[in-house]
Amino acid sequence: MGQLLSILVVFLPLVGILGLPFVRRERALAWSIGTALAAFAASLPMWFLFDTSRAGAQFEVDLLWLDHILNTQARLHLGVDGISILLVLLTTLITPLVLLSAPGHIKERQREFCFWMLLMECGMVGTFMALDLFLFYIFWEMMLVPLYFVIGIWGGKRRLYAAIKFFLFTLAGSLLMLAAILYLVLQSAQIEGGELVKPATAQILELAARDPLGWTPQVLCFLAFGLAFAIKVPLFPFHTWLPDAHVEAPTSGSVILAGVLLKMGTYGFLRFCLPLFPHATIAFAPWLLALALVGIIYGALLAWAQEDMKKLVAYSSISHLGFVVLGLFALDRVAMTGGLLQMVNHGLSTGALFLLVGVVYERRHTRRIEDFGGLARSMPRFAFFLMVATLASIGLPLTGGFVGEFMILAGTFKVSWLAAVLGATGVVLGAVYMLSMVRRVLFGPLDKDENRGLKDMSLRESLVLTPLVLLIFWIGVYPLPFLDRTRKSIEQVQERVAQAVTEVSK
Repeated sequence: MGQLLSILVVFLPLVGILGLPFVRRERALAWSIGTALAAFAASLPMWFLFDTSRAGAQFEVDLLWLDHILNTQARLHLGVDGISILLVLLTTLITPLVLLSAPGHIKERQREFCFWMLLMECGMVGTFMALDLFLFYIFWEMMLVPLYFVIGIWGGKRRLYAAIKFFLFTLAGSLLMLAAILYLVLQSAQIEGGELVKPATAQILELAARDPLGWTPQVLCFLAFGLAFAIKVPLFPFHTWLPDAHVEAPTSGSVILAGVLLKMGTYGFLRFCLPLFPHATIAFAPWLLALALVGIIYGALLAWAQEDMKKLVAYSSISHLGFVVLGLFALDRVAMTGGLLQMVNHGLSTGALFLLVGVVYERRHTRRIEDFGGLARSMPRFAFFLMVATLASIGLPLTGGFVGEFMILAGTFKVSWLAAVLGATGVVLGAVYMLSMVRRVLFGPLDKDENRGLKDMSLRESLVLTPLVLLIFWIGVYPLPFLDRTRKSIEQVQERVAQAVTEVSK
């Protein structure tokens, strides 16, 4: 049963792609939505059947894939644990919602759009579920090409510039990570007296359980993996591709980028850098904490200065994901758990914000804040959803954002009160720029004729946002089911790092 679920969740989107040529052009979007919903339905039993009492992989598929590549066996090894389960469900939820929102802004070449979105879903879910390094890298690269075409074909006026910049940034980091993967696999073989005692392995959890590498290899591998993940987050100063990609991407591209793809970087830090290179993690943690704090404050100040709603939300992502990195490299169990939970919270709230920016852009063909005002009167449903997404983004109590940010700051405070105080300024700045935007867009006089006759959100648009709002409040009111599923895996990673701390102190 578990093997079947993993296979369905990862490969159902590919089945949907194979069926696209046989579906009439006008039915391609409906077919793709159905396929994505089927993948979401297949992922739900993973949530309910997940064993919270153990840390290892569950729902495993482990099949021989490529025999004797680099004197090892690359395996089709899939599964989920407490680190990946929440992100897998986030991906399978957001993908059908993005496809359901597409008719508002994807008017041409819908079948091609569906092809790239389904391929991207396969890559995203596969990245979270891959337990083999070679398989992980293939899924990691699989995500790159679809988003390049989504931005390059359906994006704005500077779409080619944004798509190429995104491609070059992420590819550069990925190639360095590939070199580190090859080294990790080759060095894992044990040879004594010219005899192969233990063959090389590419299994991620097995490598994480072995004795760490020597100091120099750890540092070099940490830097290679870390650069790829820092670009994907994006962490300051590798963030410059993100605003261009968000602004030029269609609404669907922005939602999937903010909702899922940016989490690949923070997931990579937690999955690879911390357990595989614990001594290097300790050495680089202060530097990454500093970069995270710079990103939190710098991203917030840039967001505050924006007059374009989409740019504001894009820069806010730099600030919010700085919080996640802060939690992970505080190396405290509470902070790390908050960082993982905040990945989900950011996907929900920022994904909702990009959808809402798309709603008004489709009606007014402008995103400038000064072009609006008083929309709460003409678009009350839009006003409700925008307020909820905004309050979740700034971490209001009873929303998921509050739980994640509180855990990150509480855990960080135990490590460095100064880092926690500086991080908290990002919360204050977030409230300033987000509430200022809401005030100018929703309230005040309805003094522009173009805004008086705007149609409120349709049933389809409301249905897309409703699951996100429900999850925002669920996590904010009752986060225990989410925290229970992450607890054992986070404890395992934290113990690995704590053991390295003990060794260093000796």
